[in-house]
Amino acid sequence: MKYSCNYVVEIQYLGFRFHGWQKQNNVKTLHEMIDKTLHFVLKDERYKSLGVGRTDAMVSANNYFFQLFLDKEIDEEWFIRFFNENLPPDINALAIKRTPIGFDLINCPKTKEYHYYFSFGNKNHPFAAPFMVNIPDKLDIEIIKKGANLFQGEHYFHKYCTKPSANTIFKRVIDSCEIVQNTEFTASFFPDESYVLKIKGKGFLRYQIRLIMGTLFELGKGNLDLDFIKKSLKKDNDQKYLRHNAFSSGLQLYNIELHI
Repeated sequence: MKYSCNYVVEIQYLGFRFHGWQKQNNVKTLHEMIDKTLHFVLKDERYKSLGVGRTDAMVSANNYFFQLFLDKEIDEEWFIRFFNENLPPDINALAIKRTPIGFDLINCPKTKEYHYYFSFGNKNHPFAAPFMVNIPDKLDIEIIKKGANLFQGEHYFHKYCTKPSANTIFKRVIDSCEIVQNTEFTASFFPDESYVLKIKGKGFLRYQIRLIMGTLFELGKGNLDLDFIKKSLKKDNDQKYLRHNAFSSGLQLYNIELHI
């Protein structure tokens, strides 16, 4: 039986205590928490929710969407207020919008921007752990910046994807990729100096950004060079994925732009 109403709900969340978006057995996930809250808010109403994509365990989102299917219209102002009253404090509903029947959130054109926050040297205050990864080694930040720029453009990302399917497309375009000093995401318990990888594109492969960041960390430690990165992005590489997978807690889905 089809649903007669279709909405897109915009949320944001701190992912540190969740095992990613997708429902899984015996672990706490964001989709499970969203559905539990919807069940309470909507009472006996029939509904279905569908996220715009997966996020890994402990990954946060400054901007995320899920599609909500219902049998009848709801008061949008009431829904946001009541939904937020019953969500846990690490999930916040921002807006809800009615969309046409047949709208497909997963397959609609979109641009995603991810940020990865990190510091290096002295260990961070423990309160920074949900937001930022610390590398105890000294990093050459200038060569890391040069390395990040190499990922921009059209490349082959076989080495930056784990467990691909038979239909995975490895030739991807990254619209922008840069390392800059972190000035927009601050707190009194953050280190005096921290950095952020900003990367934007239409879609990313499984663990792609964390493998890029892990490779840049190895570059900054002096274990890899720029030529290694250049070769890793060519079509004729050995197509074996890299093992330098950066910790997930520094990763944030910063923005999704839906092209509706």
